[in-house]
Amino acid sequence: MAGLLAARVLTDTYETVTIVERDALPDGPAHRRGVPQGHHTHGLLASGRAVLESLFPGIEQELVARGALANDIANDSRWFFEGACLQRFDSGLRGLLMTRPLLESVVRARVIANPRIRVCDAWAVERLVASADRTRVTGIMSGGRTIHADLVVDATGRGSRSAVWLESLGYERPMEESVHVALGYATRFFRRRATDLGGDTAVVVPPTPVGKRGGVMLAQEGDRWTVTLIAHFGGVPPDELGAFVEFARTLPAPFIHDVVSRADPIGDGASTRFPASVRRRYERLARFPEGYVVFGDAICSFNPIYGQGMSVAALQAIELQKTVAEARDEVGRRFFRRAARVVDIPWSIAAGSDLRMPETVGRRGAGVSFVNWYMAKLHQAAHRDPVAALAFHRVSNLLAPPPTVMHPRVALRVLLAHLGVRSRNVQSGRVPPAVRTRAGADAPGRRLHS
Repeated sequence: MAGLLAARVLTDTYETVTIVERDALPDGPAHRRGVPQGHHTHGLLASGRAVLESLFPGIEQELVARGALANDIANDSRWFFEGACLQRFDSGLRGLLMTRPLLESVVRARVIANPRIRVCDAWAVERLVASADRTRVTGIMSGGRTIHADLVVDATGRGSRSAVWLESLGYERPMEESVHVALGYATRFFRRRATDLGGDTAVVVPPTPVGKRGGVMLAQEGDRWTVTLIAHFGGVPPDELGAFVEFARTLPAPFIHDVVSRADPIGDGASTRFPASVRRRYERLARFPEGYVVFGDAICSFNPIYGQGMSVAALQAIELQKTVAEARDEVGRRFFRRAARVVDIPWSIAAGSDLRMPETVGRRGAGVSFVNWYMAKLHQAAHRDPVAALAFHRVSNLLAPPPTVMHPRVALRVLLAHLGVRSRNVQSGRVPPAVRTRAGADAPGRRLHS
């Protein structure tokens, strides 16, 4: 996905863009060997959906016509934090729910329809080609063939070999930051009925520091649920049907188990391990060759339970678009500075949340404990207060920086809730015009087992 988005924005500036792909690309929606994550749960955050629509006008309508579901992230979903669900309301934050193969196939079809783009699939990149003085990357080598280019973009993902290739050219490796989460997860599909969850389309039950188990369930095309069960520091959840359903029973909230214990299974399960989130600090390198950019997960690979990867790639694509439009020199160095600002927000969200667990290995700054304490109080306030809930959703959807959850207007409501005082808007039932609470069978503050 990162490579497709990079190719799309580069066509605004360059005459020809060549996509070099290791896999043989399918004609339609299908799983690929190069995307093992494609078997697991996917969705687009509000920020990613908006960027995708700006780059490919009408793509949301096309995806929905092919079965994807558009939802209000706050109103149509159950977000279970600190023992209860967050307040439900019309937030205006729209996400898209669909399988990875469907999304990728539609985006790929849009990209390769551009006459400026050519695709070389079933080609593996072996190394970079550089100028004699090694100050510029001039292309790549694949299968003994050289492809020359004014700009080479590495969008090969978490397994990127850029650090090795750059070292062979005499450059330093970037510094790496990592947060070791020892995550295991398993995914299965189930038949979705219109009555499931009263029509809601998403459930998010994050792992707690005590139980370390969680799950995500999203509606998908073809009247299906995709369900991913998560465990930290305790092996991979089972993908065998009976054990999968029993594991769901142990989650902090019953919503997922209530559905999967009655739903018809579809296909087999898939399981994966994810050892650590990794961020490569290319923006801090003193030297970097001209004509080269590292992009997407090759810069930063996030804990997948936060669903940030595709949306972050989309936001990086916009920064790449701006960078190459301004000038053709020092593209890499200028892009890395912009990309770092994009990555800062989701990295702080994912790393900060993961560091709540004492077993997590990573750098704990002086303020981590306070921030996690405050976020717990924010979530508790958000059980009944839509203003607090909206502040959280805007940050988690990468539409606002994390410090906005501590804006005085939000912090006051969190403090009042912590002291047991209902804020005036909540007491009177009044909420801001853009935030309308949802009426429904589930009281937003109903407390469940934790």
